[in-house]
Amino acid sequence: MIRRFRRNESGQYAMMTAILAVPLLGALAFAVDFTEMNRQRVEVLNALDAAGIATARRVITGATDTELVVYANDFFEANLNSVAVEDTTLTVVLPKNNTGGGTLKMSARLNYKPYFFSAFTNLVHKTTGRSTEISFSADTEIRLKNTLEVALVLDNSGSMDYVGTGSGKKRIDLLKDAAKQLVDTISGQAAQMKQVSKPVQFSLVPFAASVNVGASHETSSWMDTTGISPIHHENFDWSTMGAVDSNKKVELSGGAYYKRGTGWSTEKDKVVTRFTLYKDMKRLTSVKTGTETYCKEYKWNGTCKTWGTRDVYQVQPVSFASWQGCVEARPYPYNTNDATPAVGTPATMFVPMFAPDETDQTDSSSRPANNNWWKDVTTNSSAAVRQRYMPKYFTAAAEGTAAMGLDEGPNTSCSTTAITPLVDVADATGISTIKTAIDAMTPNGATNVPEGLAWGWRSISGGEPFTEGRADTEKGNDKVVIVLTDGANTYYTPTSVTAQTYSGTYWNYGGNDLAGSKAIYSAFGYLVPYANAYSSGRMFLGTSNAISKTDYSNANYSKAMDEHLATTCTNAKDKNVIIMTVALDLDPTKGTAAEKAATQAQIDGLTNCASFSRFRNEKLFWNTKGGDLAETFKKIADELSNLRIVG
Repeated sequence: MIRRFRRNESGQYAMMTAILAVPLLGALAFAVDFTEMNRQRVEVLNALDAAGIATARRVITGATDTELVVYANDFFEANLNSVAVEDTTLTVVLPKNNTGGGTLKMSARLNYKPYFFSAFTNLVHKTTGRSTEISFSADTEIRLKNTLEVALVLDNSGSMDYVGTGSGKKRIDLLKDAAKQLVDTISGQAAQMKQVSKPVQFSLVPFAASVNVGASHETSSWMDTTGISPIHHENFDWSTMGAVDSNKKVELSGGAYYKRGTGWSTEKDKVVTRFTLYKDMKRLTSVKTGTETYCKEYKWNGTCKTWGTRDVYQVQPVSFASWQGCVEARPYPYNTNDATPAVGTPATMFVPMFAPDETDQTDSSSRPANNNWWKDVTTNSSAAVRQRYMPKYFTAAAEGTAAMGLDEGPNTSCSTTAITPLVDVADATGISTIKTAIDAMTPNGATNVPEGLAWGWRSISGGEPFTEGRADTEKGNDKVVIVLTDGANTYYTPTSVTAQTYSGTYWNYGGNDLAGSKAIYSAFGYLVPYANAYSSGRMFLGTSNAISKTDYSNANYSKAMDEHLATTCTNAKDKNVIIMTVALDLDPTKGTAAEKAATQAQIDGLTNCASFSRFRNEKLFWNTKGGDLAETFKKIADELSNLRIVG
């Protein structure tokens, strides 16, 4: 057959070969280009996937949008291998929410230029320059694994001891149950994210008239341990020390106060602060110092018949009170933000609360002072002088005087348990820690929502005073503050509240204000302290003209606190903090006209404070009754679940 083919001269085989050569060459060209095109396509797909993963990791470091796009292109091009960069195009769509996870979308386009197929096509069609580029595109979508930091800012004021509307349980107990259920729900989801470190963390900030940061922070760098803050000594007249004993003076030097004179013994030249004042206050008590032998029974001739032993006691000074952990509000604007405390800016430092001992005197209506817990040692007739008179604190209280603790004496208005810093609820230890802290909450005191919110924000912030939170610039991490309160912001004039029971016989008729302080002592201090570093009471700093700076009334105090709350809310949201607010049993149709107005103002303030949901066109605000609180917290859990992306 082959020999016959070779001898054939008819030309038919040659013609057939020529005819078949065209499709054969076309098929060959197509096969070569198809193989190469697939190879380049696979390389582009691999480069796209690699760039997507790498860029997603880069997102959470806080890189800018411009940096992310450049990074994505560089990573994509570096992984193209033999594919020409100029034949590709990368499009990057960054997550919509820079601080809350989201979806990273990337698409790549390849314009493949055939090696042979284009030349073959031009030959067949007898054309030149005919474009035969083959293009294709591919997409990748990466859902960022979002982490979450949540501060539970919960009202622990005295009204939380009331029975919740529509329920047979007290509000505080309803709150505990709902808060623990929220932790259980979110922690269960967090446990699924094993590839992410600390996927969900919770902090707890109980608040009432003030916030307790924890007595363990007495020596922390952000506390005013040297007394340099402009509010640290505002209630003390240290000149009275030297007036009593020239060898036991307290003098100002370099912005701090120091003990001067030989009368201080080993304490000479040491700094004086509220912390040292707590330690210097003593009470006398009998302390066992040993045992002695004595005769229990004598013989007729006077000699001892039976010997015994007994304890020997000696009256000694011991501690009267220690700082329980509450701090005052920083002077405006620092009370409304999370500015890092710095010694170079003394007003940013946190000052321990110290409620001054008020006068032993009663007014013409026989009303005692609200916070009279130490004996006056001066005969001066002025209640203001008696209040700021410092030698009294260095005179030991009489034997039999009891020690004072939380919400007593110098710790008055410090009634809550301490802040629980962020803990990881993906493990059993963290869950137990936060739920135990929730159970420990007790209702007592007034309502100071702006301080609660400010400390909730600080507990999740990346910087001091609490540093457990991720950096504020880290993307893919949401910081959330949940605020619940059952009442309007409150601060009281001395005569409008019941004096403390240990103040005197007439304690239940309200307290006096013989010293002219214009308010009971609390987180904002006195409205008119002895040494005011500011032009008006600290509560009025930073408030609008709508707030009178000379109206010393409960209603005006509430309005001023409402403005501080609004400012704090705005500042926190400007730092990308998500705020959820809950009004519990707030009914603006009940009470006096003033009470109705205050309640409505609180509802309006909480509504305005709340952030908008990312998933529905609504504010993250709930006005709920006690009996519906559990259901409200389920809705909050749903919102938190939507913020987190687990797949």
